Amino acid sequence: MPAPDRLLRTLRQAIEAFRSTPGRKGRLIDLTDVQEVLLVGDLHGQLGTFQLVMERAALGQNPHRHIVFQEVIHGPFRYPTGGDKSHQLVDLCCALKCQYPKQVHYLVGNHELAQWTDRMISKGEEDFNRLFREGVETAYGSAAPEIYRTYQQVFAHLPAALRTPNRIFLSHSLPTAAKMSQFSQAGLEHPEIPLADHQVGGALHSLVWGRDTSQANIEAFLQKVDADLLISGHIACEEGFATPNTKQLIIDSSDRPGAFCLFPTDRPLTQAELVACVQRYGAT
Repeated sequence: MPAPDRLLRTLRQAIEAFRSTPGRKGRLIDLTDVQEVLLVGDLHGQLGTFQLVMERAALGQNPHRHIVFQEVIHGPFRYPTGGDKSHQLVDLCCALKCQYPKQVHYLVGNHELAQWTDRMISKGEEDFNRLFREGVETAYGSAAPEIYRTYQQVFAHLPAALRTPNRIFLSHSLPTAAKMSQFSQAGLEHPEIPLADHQVGGALHSLVWGRDTSQANIEAFLQKVDADLLISGHIACEEGFATPNTKQLIIDSSDRPGAFCLFPTDRPLTQAELVACVQRYGAT
């Protein structure tokens, strides 16, 4: 575990790097100086998967390759006292952002939004927000309150979406049809997203919580964000990926078998070509 002072410096440097990412406007980033993107699905504290994809990314040897993480927190790994260890993966993502500020991206997911806004998210009897706080307290003791507040600031400054030069949109999910009329690209690009957008029914909340993958809904969404295809996470996939319609690819990296997608950005791609870029791991 890094010393508290060192960790705080890293987190604060990462916040500034997230804010000043080239191509960022509000919470939307139009990627620049990019030839390839490696998109990782929901991680939920999976350090082993993080190490695997970092080896594959080889960012130092590929300066025009970008990597995109999402849904990093709220995993199954616990300290002996019960706290969640997934804050360790936030630390690694932030350290990586400091090392490769132009190549590393971390999309806000519904779990980060819930932790940041202190809106309860649970499974069964497990309160994920409480477990995350307890994990930070276990790791950092008296320094935990300041570190936890800084984690919340990290989540508050994460981008909500990225768009590649070949018109592929990357976000954790997409709004449902009922919420689509309230969503706009202009809203994503606004320097300060209103507090109401973070709450249930708001545009940002709908973007990371929606599960409507119908053909009509994905086509309406892509028209709004000026893109041809969507790669998202949020939905569990038995095979590590899924294509619920003709314009979307879902990637899941939270379990095994899992997947990631390494795709070129220098030419137009069909959905079939994008699916051919999926790399699976952990299959028996």
